[in-house]
Amino acid sequence: MSQKDKNYLLLLIDKLFKGNISDTEVKNLSNFFVSHQKPHEWPFDIDDKRKYKESLYSKIELEITKRRLNNAKVVPLYKRNIFKYASAIVVFITVGYFYLTKDTQVENITPITANNLIEIGSDKAILTLEDGSNVILEKGQAYVSENVSGNGKEIVYNTKLKSTKNINYNYLTIPRGGQYFVKLSDGTQVWLNSDSKLKYPVQFVDGETRVVELLYGEAYFDVSPSDQHRNSKFKVFTGDHEIEVLGTEFNINAYKDESEIYTTLVEGKVSVNSGILHKQLIPGEQSKYNKKDNIINISKIDVYNEVSWKRGAFSFKGKPLKDIMNVLSRWYNFEVYFENKSLEKKTFGGVFSKDQRIEDILMLFENTNKISFEISGKTIIVK
Repeated sequence: MSQKDKNYLLLLIDKLFKGNISDTEVKNLSNFFVSHQKPHEWPFDIDDKRKYKESLYSKIELEITKRRLNNAKVVPLYKRNIFKYASAIVVFITVGYFYLTKDTQVENITPITANNLIEIGSDKAILTLEDGSNVILEKGQAYVSENVSGNGKEIVYNTKLKSTKNINYNYLTIPRGGQYFVKLSDGTQVWLNSDSKLKYPVQFVDGETRVVELLYGEAYFDVSPSDQHRNSKFKVFTGDHEIEVLGTEFNINAYKDESEIYTTLVEGKVSVNSGILHKQLIPGEQSKYNKKDNIINISKIDVYNEVSWKRGAFSFKGKPLKDIMNVLSRWYNFEVYFENKSLEKKTFGGVFSKDQRIEDILMLFENTNKISFEISGKTIIVK
């Protein structure tokens, strides 16, 4: 690395930390790091700039991936020659390090031994109509009726139906390995993650509280404001857990195999209710509701990490491997078995494209830490 390159790199890093870096400079910084993957080329040893060492990885990762995800489609790095093997991230994975190791090179990667039937997830769902019949929704399959139309990636309900006092419900079920988008009749937008099920009215009753139910799974809501619907409230139920909103964006994680329900507020205001407990969230906060103890705890969180799935990526920061594998298993539809139980709590971080092959993700785990995987059919064994 030439002195000129070092000076330019330090300039970009200074701008990044001061918050006055341009989109073009962010792209240059991204390309610079992608092109310099060896430990001796990292900037924290340049002119003894050790003040960058601890926060550089997460700061650059967050800024670059935010901009890339907001402005462009995620492009898996495995499609680029420079990352022939070490792919699997939106721009780079914690600058290639996974937070745990600071001296491990991502090179000379050995392919994982696999008898692999695991496929990348896709847009697919099952729509259950008022009469109980099911419609398969997937790429290339259009669906049109009096109330709803779909193009294989999303379904949109008619917003101009005649006023009614009768409520008929539809269900949208997302299988493991799937995702889908639905626009409800009031204009509320809902993104549904893998292994999720939503119950909702075909048409809301004008002026009355708008109620939907997330039976299980994960969903991101962008709620149509109440002032557009005669000030009618909007509520989401997950069992005996209730979220009341006026017009906002939030994420609910309520998987069947999890003991807690997580509600993350992105914009606006919500009230989280469970029996006699009532908690209000402000943007950037997350409520954690314990299904067994009926306890609600509120904490500040990194919203980006929680909702990145909606934008086509998985973002993990200091997350146990068991939790990471659970998330990945829903999208790639595989079973996971930990032969080495001590690895369940080992923490990792990184940003992965949902378009990435599971083998490439696992290879990065293998070659940055003392861990190995074996793929047999649709089961991944962690050793």
